[in-house]
Amino acid sequence: METSAFDPPEGSLRKSVGRGAVVTAMAQSVRVATQIVSVVVLSRLLSPQDFGVVAMCAPVLAFIALFQDFGLTQATIQKTGIRHEEVNYLFWVNVAVSAVLACVLVGAAPLVAAFYGEPRVTGLVAAFGLQIMAYGLGAQHLALLTRRMQFARLAAIDVASAVIGLAVSIAWTFIDRSYWALFAGTLTGAVLPTLCYWASSQWRPGLPRKVDGIRALINFGAGITGFNFANFFARNLDNVLIGKYWGEAQLGLYDRAYKLLLFPLSQITNPLSKVMVPALSRLKDEPDRYRSAYLRVMPLILLVALPGVAFATAMSDVLIPFVLGEQWRASASIFLALGFAGLLQPLNNPAGWLFVSQGRSGDFMRWGIVTAVTSVIAFAIGLPYGAFGVAVAYAVSEYLRTPFLWLYVGKSGPLQARHVLYAAAPFVLGAHLALAAVWFAKPLLPAQPVIALAAGAMLAYAITILVSLLFGAGREALREAVKLIPARGFAPAPSEAK
Repeated sequence: METSAFDPPEGSLRKSVGRGAVVTAMAQSVRVATQIVSVVVLSRLLSPQDFGVVAMCAPVLAFIALFQDFGLTQATIQKTGIRHEEVNYLFWVNVAVSAVLACVLVGAAPLVAAFYGEPRVTGLVAAFGLQIMAYGLGAQHLALLTRRMQFARLAAIDVASAVIGLAVSIAWTFIDRSYWALFAGTLTGAVLPTLCYWASSQWRPGLPRKVDGIRALINFGAGITGFNFANFFARNLDNVLIGKYWGEAQLGLYDRAYKLLLFPLSQITNPLSKVMVPALSRLKDEPDRYRSAYLRVMPLILLVALPGVAFATAMSDVLIPFVLGEQWRASASIFLALGFAGLLQPLNNPAGWLFVSQGRSGDFMRWGIVTAVTSVIAFAIGLPYGAFGVAVAYAVSEYLRTPFLWLYVGKSGPLQARHVLYAAAPFVLGAHLALAAVWFAKPLLPAQPVIALAAGAMLAYAITILVSLLFGAGREALREAVKLIPARGFAPAPSEAK
């Protein structure tokens, strides 16, 4: 296999992945806690109008963010035997794209301000171009650290940036108690990591020069960007349609249900992608090890996530008022419908790891387009019935797409649909049965919400585990989960040590 000076040092890949998963999860926990503290503290220091001005910029920034990376960090992470000349070329492409996008923000700033009728937005949108530039300057250094699987260092940088960014925002309120305090913290959270990536990486760019064969890497990045664009469209059109045709009340109910369900799920799969994509990329020329690595991790995700989704879905009429307040009770039925989509998303979302690590960004983009088109059709079918109708139609579309997704993934590469079916079926079936059991047991649970929710959660996990024990793949995954409990659980198996 072709090697590169940017590859991780020789050693146990399993041990690196295990430790990476732990430190990444810990860093993610700190980030979430920091975000909660940020909301609480800054809400007391700044006015709703200040947050509103920043929120007006958010849709523009989210759209620009689709293009700022151009998929080139993933190109660096996954390519076998990548060379200094190729990384150098991608660095300058990232810088050039970021500069263009920063100029687009400056040019669009007056238009965004005119749209909202809020002149303060002009300077803020233009200033966010500095954040885009900071990211572009550090993108390839981040990619190289990720490729070398230096997860502990990346986690430390992530935590430090979040905490220092919050501290800067708070400190700025003593200088100028305005929306610029929020911008100062955000900019710090972009500049500081870039400085740390440069300090931590031994690589330095040279002058830009043309490199043979670079088109394949650019095309790979374009495929990733294409998927992100299609996914952005699919993820946001439902809100636009509900807001347009049913108003802010229905949209508010739908948005809270959607966020309450999918936010916890994203906190599992998104951080793991930082670990799994570089790990799988190193194994793509070893089919058996590649397949084994994915099929070891995927059931563990399902074991952690699916019983929780099943319990929350079945008890949505208790959970929603308890967590959000009685005024949000009408959101429970929407959450119930979306919950069925949530029973498949922890299985389907990691498919992106396979597309990227196998270098199949074109397939990834095409699947993103399929998802966007079928989601739009589902939204159109459900829209006459309000937010609940959109949620039901979206959940149905997720079930219809799932078999085609895995057949498409399995058309090439070491992982076929039958492998995924064998490994995932015990937990997917168990979670569906758990949902039904909790639903029927709900009238028998105590009246106190806290006790009822705790009992429902325990029942969901117990049933999912019992069902999985009936299958060989389920017993295998549970044995793997038990190994992770002791501190020595991530020690490499003898057969995997190099």
